[in-house]
Amino acid sequence: MSVQSVSFVNKRGITLRGRIEFPITQHPRAFVILAHVFTGNKNLIGVRYITKSLCAKAFAVLRFDFTGLGESDGDFSESNFTTNIEDIEAAAQFLSDNYRPASMIVGQSLGGAASIFASSKIDSIKAVATIGAPSETEHVMHLFDCEKDEILQKGSMPVTIGGRAFVIKRQFIEDLEKYDLPSMAKGFRKALLLMHSPQDEIVAIEHAANLYHAAFHPKSFITLDGANHMLTDKDDAHYAGEVIASWVGRYIDKQEKEELHTQEQVVARLGTDGYTTDIKVGKHNITADEPKDVGGNDFGPSPYGLLVASLAACKAMTAQMYARRKGWNLEEVNIHLSFDRIYANDCEDCDKPDKKIDEFKAAYEFIGKLDEKQKMRLMEIANKCPVHKTIAGNPRFQSALINT
Repeated sequence: MSVQSVSFVNKRGITLRGRIEFPITQHPRAFVILAHVFTGNKNLIGVRYITKSLCAKAFAVLRFDFTGLGESDGDFSESNFTTNIEDIEAAAQFLSDNYRPASMIVGQSLGGAASIFASSKIDSIKAVATIGAPSETEHVMHLFDCEKDEILQKGSMPVTIGGRAFVIKRQFIEDLEKYDLPSMAKGFRKALLLMHSPQDEIVAIEHAANLYHAAFHPKSFITLDGANHMLTDKDDAHYAGEVIASWVGRYIDKQEKEELHTQEQVVARLGTDGYTTDIKVGKHNITADEPKDVGGNDFGPSPYGLLVASLAACKAMTAQMYARRKGWNLEEVNIHLSFDRIYANDCEDCDKPDKKIDEFKAAYEFIGKLDEKQKMRLMEIANKCPVHKTIAGNPRFQSALINT
């Protein structure tokens, strides 16, 4: 089971909905809660690609919609910063009741501020990572196209945020005023990672500086140079997720990675977004993708790139294995390998796909105290490597459906 739609109820009896994404063919190293931006939802680009990066590093991620947003029930106008904190607590309780207690919260923008407060109430949380978080909860007021006093006087006002209409009530503002984030940061005793872009036009990078100076160690800061507040660039979101996954490894208990049962050597998983494919090869995780000019994200080599890479690696290993057996002084092997599909020179009907020739071109560089005869022999041996034989042979293919 790699992705599961879930729902759970918060303390106010409102049903919240989300998705848990699991690492491929492996029990999760830890569970992570991901809290989205103010007025956002769990399916924003930044949220999705941070999730994907964390899953590739063996973390399971629960991303959900806050009250009144996305697929969750409730009235957004009745929500506030307190309900955001309570929603995160409800998500943590759901994971604890049904899977394992969450070890980390990742929060974006106001969701990051809520994550800091929520984590102080959740014993299992060992680390919090924020992205573009404000150091003052009231900073969100600058997003409104009306004055704070006007909302307080009239009791409620329709506002436009990001091109969408929302109703903000007096209780929302009064609730924000109750929270002092710098004071909370001073008393924060869990690992804290602050990520922020110097070019953030919604929440200035000075907010990250304020939080960093207020917090105690262990604390870290990573700049997301060139990124925007929402992390709408897939590369920025992917980078943020990879950094978070590496950073948190210092602060969670290291557990034996129990492999899920599979009879296959390789398992590949691709969702509905783009062509970025998570691949599990034995105990190792790799990523395949397509170039951007054909609709991919270029987060990894293409399938043909992986094929060429496996062939090059096999040739290098085979040559070095032979040299060691012979006692030859082969210090380094460099294999330059390319692949192309060309039409046969004598093709009369070139429109037919079966008239194309798959061509591999290899150039070998053997470094060491070797004579020309030894180098020629190493090239002959490399051309007989197992992967070369498999590609050049006539393998059989068997396919079967797995019922889910």
